[in-house]
Parts: sequence; C-alpha cells; structure tokens
Amino acid sequence: MQQPHDASAEQAILGRISKMVADEKVLRDLLADAGPEGADERARLTALEHELDQCWDLLRQRRALTEAGEDPGGARVRPSSTVEGYRS
Repeated sequence: MQQPHDASAEQAILGRISKMVADEKVLRDLLADAGPEGADERARLTALEHELDQCWDLLRQRRALTEAGEDPGGARVRPSSTVEGYRS
C-alpha cells in the first residue's frame, strides 16, 4: 500500500482499513459456506490479514511520530514478516 503524503493520509489509511475489514468479512462468510473447498478463499484471507496488519502498523507509526512531535510522513510500511512477528 502506498502512503499518501498529504494531510489526509490518516483518513486514507483508515479508509483502506475499512474496505479491507469489509472484504475480510465477505471472505470469512464464503469460507463458512465453502467447507473444505475454500483453499483460494483461505489464501486470499491470509494475504488480506497480513496487509491489514501492515496498515494498522503504519497507522500506529504515524500516530506515534505525531505524538513525539515528529513528521508522520516518516512512517513506512514494514514487511509482513516484521509486522506478523509482533506480540499483542
């Protein structure tokens, strides 16, 4: 996901997150009905979950930079392997 560099960047990220959450719900509903034949949907859901985690991480980075008085534009999308390694 490319990050906008204007003042509406946080809104753009939140909009992307909202769309992905809606897509995630659709995929979960499809999987509930698909049974064992949902391999494609499971793969799409996994990819979507990783991208969603990256977006949340980017949003947290931006907010932390803002709180620290730094430029939130310095936040970057981190690799999924990094983001997925975080503990809740």
